[in-house]
Amino acid sequence: MSKHDLNLERINAELGHDAQGLVQWALGLNKKAIVTTNFRPFEAVILHLVTRVQPDVPVVWMDNGYNTEATYRYADAVTQQLGLNLKIYLPLRSRAHREAVEGPTPALDDPRHAAFTQEVKLEPFARALRETAPQVWFTALRASDSAVRAQMQPVSINPDGLIKVAPLLHWSSRDLYQYCELHGLPNNFDYVDPTKGEEQRECGLHLAH
Repeated sequence: MSKHDLNLERINAELGHDAQGLVQWALGLNKKAIVTTNFRPFEAVILHLVTRVQPDVPVVWMDNGYNTEATYRYADAVTQQLGLNLKIYLPLRSRAHREAVEGPTPALDDPRHAAFTQEVKLEPFARALRETAPQVWFTALRASDSAVRAQMQPVSINPDGLIKVAPLLHWSSRDLYQYCELHGLPNNFDYVDPTKGEEQRECGLHLAH
């Protein structure tokens, strides 16, 4: 799939602020789709939006092994409530193994931090893409997350032809909260990403792909 095969400008103009319409359009392409999640706050929204159109869509979680207890409980609660087809990708070494050999999580300014991010996030993500081989990738990215994401469009096509769909790009936290309330979805605010520091730091997945 190339940008020339899809009129991205028209799709983004017509559906960019219609999350449900965008999900239905993307799944209507009849291409192999996945949703990625990290079970951060409000992640139940994207999972609910997509699975109520295609209940068996693979939900890919790169579990870095450093999540909070609340995040693991939230993941289980959302998975059970929505009946998710959850695919969990773990680093090749367990957290216990890595810490026994290399010690605690390196600080952001530590030269070892890039290798840490590669091991616990980027390698599992690359492996997930190879194994699930999606043609459509749903993500819960929001424009308010970072300056990089503020420049993104709801639908884009990666250099490898993967169609990336961010139905919630223009949603506010209030929008997400109201959606959770309306549909009785659980939430989680006790979330930490060990590969990121300050709130606006870009995680790498969406820069590399």
